[in-house]
Amino acid sequence: MNNAEQSIKERIRIKDVKLLSDNWYILKTTTFDYKRDNGEWQTQQRETYDRGHGAAILLYNLDNRTVILTKQFRYPAFVTNPEDGFLIEVAAGLLDKASPEDRIRAEAEEETGYQVSDIEKVFESYMSPGAVTEKLHLFVASYDPSNKVAEGGGIEEEGEEIEVLELDFNQALTMISTSEIKDAKTIMLLQHAALHIFTNKELSNV
Repeated sequence: MNNAEQSIKERIRIKDVKLLSDNWYILKTTTFDYKRDNGEWQTQQRETYDRGHGAAILLYNLDNRTVILTKQFRYPAFVTNPEDGFLIEVAAGLLDKASPEDRIRAEAEEETGYQVSDIEKVFESYMSPGAVTEKLHLFVASYDPSNKVAEGGGIEEEGEEIEVLELDFNQALTMISTSEIKDAKTIMLLQHAALHIFTNKELSNV
C-alpha cells in the first residue's frame, strides 16, 4: 500500500497543541508531522478556530417564485470593507449541541418568523477549511404565508437585529452577480435552488 492509500490518521502525528484563546470560541495552534506521498515526514504548524458546527436554510415559495433572506450587521465583514457591514444571507446558526434539523427549524423561526417542519437537507460544507473547523449543514424548505407565526428579527439579547427580506428568486440570483449577495452559504443554496428546485418546476410545466 502506497502512502496515498494510507488512512489519513496514519499520516498525521500530533507533536504539540497550544491553546491561544478561549475567550469566545477556541483558537489553537498545532504542530504535527505529515507523511507526504513520497514517504517523507514533514513538520507543519497550523492554527484552528473551533466555533462548533452550524446549519443554514433557504426558504422558498415555488408558486410566487420568491425566497426569504435576511440582512444583518457582520463585524468581520465590516472590518474587511465597511461597505460590506450588512450582509444578505439565508437564516443560519450554530448547532449548540442540538441536531442540525432541530437547530435550523428554531433559527428559521427566530430570524425570519416562519415556522417550517418539512425541511430537506441538501449537502454539507466546510466554509473555510484552511483555518476554521466549522461544518455547515445546509437545508431548503418551502414556505407560504400561513407559516408566518412571528415577526422574526433574531434575539435582541444576543445582539441580533435582523431584517427579513422576501425577494423574487431571479432578483436574488442577479444580486449574486452584482455582489449585493456575497455570503458563501447563501450563494450555494441559491445556486442549488436554481439547479434543482425552480428549474424542475418550470420543466414540469412544459
